[in-house]
Amino acid sequence: MLTIHAADELRLSWDAEPVRDGAVAVRGDRVVGTGSLGELLERFPGARLRRWPGVLGPALVHEGPLPQAPSPRERLHAVLKSGSTAVLERYAGTPDLRAAAVRNEVAVLPRTRETAIVDTGRADLAVFDTDGACVATVCAGRLVHRRR
Repeated sequence: MLTIHAADELRLSWDAEPVRDGAVAVRGDRVVGTGSLGELLERFPGARLRRWPGVLGPALVHEGPLPQAPSPRERLHAVLKSGSTAVLERYAGTPDLRAAAVRNEVAVLPRTRETAIVDTGRADLAVFDTDGACVATVCAGRLVHRRR
C-alpha cells in the first residue's frame, strides 16, 4: 500500500531548506517520492494520506546507550519514540537486543551517519513538533510510534 506522510514542513535532511506543506510517499519500506503535498497527491491518486503537525524529516540515529526498560523490545520502543530508527552497535551488543532490533527493523550501525530522505531509500521518517518532541516515527515504512 502506498502512503503519503505530510506535514507543515518537510526537510529532506535536517540542515536542508524546508519545503512548506511537504510530503513523502512511501511504498513498502521505500521512499517513492518527495515534494509538496499537492504534487504527491497528483502523482499518487488514491494513496492513503497521513497528516502530521510539525516538521517531517529523516529519522535519527540514537547515539548513546539505549534507555533502561524491563525488556529489549521496550528498550528499542523507547528509541523509536524518540524519532530514531537506528542505534549504534556498541550499545546493542547483547544477543537479545540484536534480535529485538532485527524483529523491529531497527538498523544497527557501526558508527553514526548523516540521515536524509532519498528516492528509493529506506523509509525511515520522524515528525517533531515545535518543542522538539517526537510526534511520529516511521521505521522501514511502518508507523511504529504515534503520539496521542
